Amino acid sequence: MILKESRNISEYQPKLIKKMVLTFYWILALFIIGTEVRGINFPGCFHAEPQVRYRAISDEEFVLQCALPDNDTTNIYNNSVLKQHEVKWFWHQKDKGYIKAVEENSNVTLKGDALWFKPVRENASGIYICMIRKKIPCLKILLEVHTKAEAKCSGYGTNTLYLLADNGNSIACQGTKCYNHIKKADVRWYKDGRQLEYRKTRKSLKLVDSEIYLKTTYVLDAGIYVCDYTMFDNTTQWIMRTAVTVEVIAKNTIHPPNILYPSGVAILEAELGKPLELECRVQFGFERDPHQKVIWKRDNKENMNEKLNQETGCLKGHALYHVVKLEEVTERDLRSNFICFAQNSVGNATAVIQLKKKQRVFFLYVLCSAISILFAFLLSTAFIYQHWVEIVLIYRSYMVHNETTGDGKEFDAFVSYAKTDSPESDSALISEEKFALEILPDMLENKYGYKLCILERDILPGGAYTDEVVTAIRQSRRTIIILSPAYVSGPNIFELQAAVNCALEDKKIKLVLIKFQAFQEPETLPPVVKKALRILPVITWKPSISTAPNKKFWKYMHYHMPVNTTKVLGNCSLKGFFQRLFSLVHR
Repeated sequence: MILKESRNISEYQPKLIKKMVLTFYWILALFIIGTEVRGINFPGCFHAEPQVRYRAISDEEFVLQCALPDNDTTNIYNNSVLKQHEVKWFWHQKDKGYIKAVEENSNVTLKGDALWFKPVRENASGIYICMIRKKIPCLKILLEVHTKAEAKCSGYGTNTLYLLADNGNSIACQGTKCYNHIKKADVRWYKDGRQLEYRKTRKSLKLVDSEIYLKTTYVLDAGIYVCDYTMFDNTTQWIMRTAVTVEVIAKNTIHPPNILYPSGVAILEAELGKPLELECRVQFGFERDPHQKVIWKRDNKENMNEKLNQETGCLKGHALYHVVKLEEVTERDLRSNFICFAQNSVGNATAVIQLKKKQRVFFLYVLCSAISILFAFLLSTAFIYQHWVEIVLIYRSYMVHNETTGDGKEFDAFVSYAKTDSPESDSALISEEKFALEILPDMLENKYGYKLCILERDILPGGAYTDEVVTAIRQSRRTIIILSPAYVSGPNIFELQAAVNCALEDKKIKLVLIKFQAFQEPETLPPVVKKALRILPVITWKPSISTAPNKKFWKYMHYHMPVNTTKVLGNCSLKGFFQRLFSLVHR
């Protein structure tokens, strides 16, 4: 047994030593930065074929990501600082016999899991090897950098675009204008590393062939755009990649500065002997090369060129504020004109502040008066909000012209409800039919003096049902719809649809919806009915065995009915109006 264990140990030792040697080489490769790496034999990588092949155009921006090839990838780089510490890059320059670690310089930047060339040069061609600890032991990338002449580029434009905000623009993939003799696959676009695709939330952005079309350009459209396409040179597959930097700018202003404060000549009160700051706020338009200037000047006969204590600050957007500080106000200041002078490349503007001696006031009296007025305003606002319907009803009773005369209509309201066969005794609550035929007419006709149109009661039978309904609705100023599950799922929904159509034709017809019972909208409802249920006013009837608990309901019903001054309770004079309003306040 002991001999067997010793044999196993002796067999294991060479493997352990081999692993230790390989680990040493890896550590050496990872930590020698900026020096040649000779004698390092990247196991299973250096002599293997490149896993990805890229082509780039010389003197343009370019990016390489340390990621295994994946046709479904949606990101081509990750700028995370954590990624940057995990990735190691090495470079085997074309026609050179050694590998060296990639170090940052004026052209190359290590950022996240990517290698950025700003720009890429012809001598950057070669093999790039990257490693990510515990994820990618070795990734071999071949990069060929060609000049525009070598790539047979035609009409190659700039790779830095300035797009006007709020305008339509397009972004072209410049790489498609090269290698015209080689067949190309579809272009993939990436913005700030993430693949661009058509989205319903941004219908103004479209991808057509090799271009991005922006119907409206926003500030957020600025960024780095990368376009890739695949091509085959003989049997070798290459990814052609070019980058476009997009900046979104506004049009240069055509207006001089606009002084927001002071406007024209402003008079400002000041206390003698007290410090004072005079502020000038100026709005400037956008300029790519700004020539903005704001200064304060004192204009008086004593000293025209006096230097004042001034400072400038920024407000939101292209607005500036400029302050002149007076350590203490003097009589001379009261005789001076303080001039704010603002200038840009288009023109200039001026404004003036004059000081006058501040008069003492009864501050406490003014403060108390302001608080009292504010309190009274808030109290009256709350009262009006709470009793708005009652106030409108009282006002309509005395002050508004009668709506129920002179319009050629026969009825004040047409009543539409579901006709059911179930007996009233089935429920302890008021039935829908009883509500429509007894309770509603009793309140609206007997108490408020309205004339209702109920099809079974007021229209003689004999005509077509649909024609009778439409005629009755057109002869009415309102259409009252009593909503319930039986109504929305039954044939009477036609009456609501007819009422909506009549209201669209005749603006004097208005609809009043009563939610008699809770219901769920069927999917089969016509679109015009669904829209009506969403936007029209709805009054909820509270289930009850009597009408007494629904006093608020009848108040809102009266509010939505036509103005009818033929039946007014009490004195019809202006005095009567204020008496009823006073009683409402003291209720």
